[in-house]
Amino acid sequence: MSQTKTASPPPDPQQQAGAIDSVVAVVNDDVITRYELDEQVRTVVRQLQKQRTPLPPPDVLERQILERMITDMIQAQFAKESGLRVDDAQLDTAITRIAQQNKFPASVEFRAKLEEDGIDFKKFREEIRSEIISTRLREREVDSKLIISDSEVDNYLANKSKAGGAGEEFHLAHILVVVPEQASAEKIQAAREKAEQALKQLKSGADFAQVAAGVSDARDALKGGDLGWRANDNLPPLFLTELQKLQPGQVSDLMRSPSGFHIIRLVEKRSGDAPVMITQTHARHILIKTSEIVPESEAKRRLMEIKQRIEEGADFAEQAKRYSQDGSAQQGGDLDWLFPGQTVPEFEGAMDKLQPGMIGATQTQFGWHLIQVLERRNTDVSEQQKRQQARVSIGMFKSEELYQDWLRQLRDRAFVEYRLEEKK
Repeated sequence: MSQTKTASPPPDPQQQAGAIDSVVAVVNDDVITRYELDEQVRTVVRQLQKQRTPLPPPDVLERQILERMITDMIQAQFAKESGLRVDDAQLDTAITRIAQQNKFPASVEFRAKLEEDGIDFKKFREEIRSEIISTRLREREVDSKLIISDSEVDNYLANKSKAGGAGEEFHLAHILVVVPEQASAEKIQAAREKAEQALKQLKSGADFAQVAAGVSDARDALKGGDLGWRANDNLPPLFLTELQKLQPGQVSDLMRSPSGFHIIRLVEKRSGDAPVMITQTHARHILIKTSEIVPESEAKRRLMEIKQRIEEGADFAEQAKRYSQDGSAQQGGDLDWLFPGQTVPEFEGAMDKLQPGMIGATQTQFGWHLIQVLERRNTDVSEQQKRQQARVSIGMFKSEELYQDWLRQLRDRAFVEYRLEEKK
């Protein structure tokens, strides 16, 4: 036993520290260390093993994770430069909501469960903060600029009609090989060859999740490309057309979109029996915008004063006309009847929790809102409503494409230096 212990000299602590603290990437004025990368690799490996997703080769997985960390860091830097913040109170609210969604009545119990599973709570908090910032950044820089034309809606409905299967739902997995904006013919060909090689592996029986984790540029790559269940209403015409040719378990041919090259796998399909009725909400709101002059805390303070006045008997519509900074102010803040998906997720989520007559406050990328639900109704799916649902579905797909374009532009403007070396 003693010979085993002394067969080789003990590791030099300074060398160990140097390996742990070595820089694997420089991103503008920040760095990613070997320790941070290794931590993230361990986290992703645990997630993939829990999902029973076969692991890609270690060097491929490490590179994928590093690319994701670089992209996340560039987004965080941009958010900080543009004044986007998530304070601790907002973070606490988000974590409480996550705890409740996971059937934990209190955050302290949720924290105990995370730590039992080996997840550091402080790191978890910062990951959630980063996710919220990323979501708000996307809403501000991408979703708020979406334009969907009537002709796009017409084409979508026509393609959906041809595809048939109203109410069908599909469980899909997806691989995306990105083509950079204004890419040269050589870069387009390189992306095509990468996608074709992935498709060749899949046709030869390779595991889709493993190939996706190693090849895909989509945000869901490290989840094996799993998109979960999607109603045909929430799929782009490009995918719907290809799905007509597939049986469960089959993989599509290569598809080209403005984002790049796509491959999808139909995991399962089922009859969704989409409901004939849609719940609409009639609401009104008061908006206090945030800016460099009016920080979040001040906007919230002003809104809470308005809320108190209304609770003490002031007329909501009059307060909206006087104080709201939204285009609906002159209508007393009236937003008319709203369809699901017609407002940003944070607004809709807060509105959906209110019973008719109740008021509540929430924050979006536009500022602080005071919302009042006036009434709700179930209404038949008319042609107008079908078109609105089509707009929502088109918006989901276009949003993802525009988001990928925006990320590429952000990445192109950043200084990135790789210092990744094989671990000894």
